[in-house]
Amino acid sequence: MSANLKVERLRKVFSTGKAAIDDVSFSVPAGDIVVLLGPSGCGKTTTLRCVAGLEHPTSGEISIGPDVVSAPERGILVPPRQRNLGMVFQSYAVWPHMTVHQNVAYPLKTRGTPRGERNGKVADALELVGLSDYASRPVTQLSGGQMQRVALARSLVYQPQILLLDEPLSNLDAKLRLRLRDDLRKIIKKTGVTALYVTHDQAEAVVLGDRIGVMRDGKLLQMAPADELYNRPADLFVASFTGASNLVEGRVMAREGDFGQVDAKSGEKMSVWLPAGVQPGEAVKVAIRPENVRLGTNGAAEPNTFRARVSGTRYQGTQTVYELAMLGATIDALELGTRVRFPIGGEIDVVLPPVQCWAYPAQQTIESE
Repeated sequence: MSANLKVERLRKVFSTGKAAIDDVSFSVPAGDIVVLLGPSGCGKTTTLRCVAGLEHPTSGEISIGPDVVSAPERGILVPPRQRNLGMVFQSYAVWPHMTVHQNVAYPLKTRGTPRGERNGKVADALELVGLSDYASRPVTQLSGGQMQRVALARSLVYQPQILLLDEPLSNLDAKLRLRLRDDLRKIIKKTGVTALYVTHDQAEAVVLGDRIGVMRDGKLLQMAPADELYNRPADLFVASFTGASNLVEGRVMAREGDFGQVDAKSGEKMSVWLPAGVQPGEAVKVAIRPENVRLGTNGAAEPNTFRARVSGTRYQGTQTVYELAMLGATIDALELGTRVRFPIGGEIDVVLPPVQCWAYPAQQTIESE
């Protein structure tokens, strides 16, 4: 039976004195998948290891269902084996001297599950991950993707309350990674288990997660469904990390509701979305995704239409990235299609939809400490 997971004001300080996790709070409703996303060293794996009980938090509380499993300030620290968790590691962590069936059956054997019941549960788990025909095969004869499916079946066979996955696809080649990524959400959802998944790969996060939490320097910056994360990033780092690579510097001249007017360095005026707290007179950086830049107009007058010069092109087969000199900056625009439509040196009209131009305080940075 799956359970909800609750993490409150979690903090972990190592011997260096720097907080690897700094006041992180989130919850995962029973049956949901939450993905922690961020660059190396941001604290996402340490958070997962604290949930698993493999790291001891400095402060804060972790609850699984109605039970508090970690609360250092109250002297509570439930051992990992008593938390009823499943865990899939980056390395497959399969036992090389065992068959596929023996690997998956091992957790049930250590729990004293009767042989008949054990065999039935193993068969169900192998069917779930698509390995029914491989039960008697030595695990060393499997591909990397198949070994990771064995590890997944082994983690699910005893029906844990929470499933923890620590970058489980990172050791696979690109083709296997895509195939297992697409299957993984279906498998997890079919079992109904609550899952916490850690990755640095945005595509994995979007495909797998009901919600995605972006971390940086030990802090959880935003947790939201993928469409909200990609269309309303909480700050400049989240916008940049999820692909808004274009930055235009300017100053807010006026604000009306959620939108405002920004004067770019070129002197041209932009209509942009403004997060709460950004006021007229403030220096800002406007973040824009290359795929949200529209080349050419539909013939009607539209806000944020500018003239741009094509300063470079990067042909990528099924798409082209145009480098555009405009607004006192160089802006990338991505266009799908197998032909390059605009030559280097040419001038074109470009539309930057105001709802997809996000202005953040200029002092915000996109680099981790």
